[in-house]
Amino acid sequence: MGEVNLGNVPFRVDNCSIERTLGVVGEKWTFLVLREAFSGVRRFADMQAATGAPRQVLSARLTRLVEEGLLRKVPYREPGQRQRDEYRLTQMGLDLYPIMVALMHWGDRYLSDPDGPPVLLTHRGCGAAVEQRFRCADGHEIGGPREVTPVPGPGAPAAAAAAAGRATG
Repeated sequence: MGEVNLGNVPFRVDNCSIERTLGVVGEKWTFLVLREAFSGVRRFADMQAATGAPRQVLSARLTRLVEEGLLRKVPYREPGQRQRDEYRLTQMGLDLYPIMVALMHWGDRYLSDPDGPPVLLTHRGCGAAVEQRFRCADGHEIGGPREVTPVPGPGAPAAAAAAAGRATG
């Protein structure tokens, strides 16, 4: 989160979760690989065709996503061919789905062609459009960042937690 301001006492979050997440997925080709994985694409050649990624770039991204635990390799063999690997999302990878949908919805809102978005997400069970909601643990809907207050979490440095205590108490 970078610098967070608690009243008049700013503190620096050196172990920022956003920064760490971007260290794993914060690159164009990585997001395109994940987009394809969420669409059910599992094989290297199919991912390369869908993303347009150069072979070496795609290979490096897939290797990194496997190393980070977002994808796992599953061997397969076509008749008469050598064994190859498919790439499947792990639970850690699947947990990125809301982020992917949020990026897509933002792009749909601000960057779509005049005809509208190229893909619509619908609920398989009823066909209704998929929406994302932002709410607190008590169920209140959050309209935006002005309704959120950052506070030190359990992983915050002790100095930040102490500063927050002085700012509020």
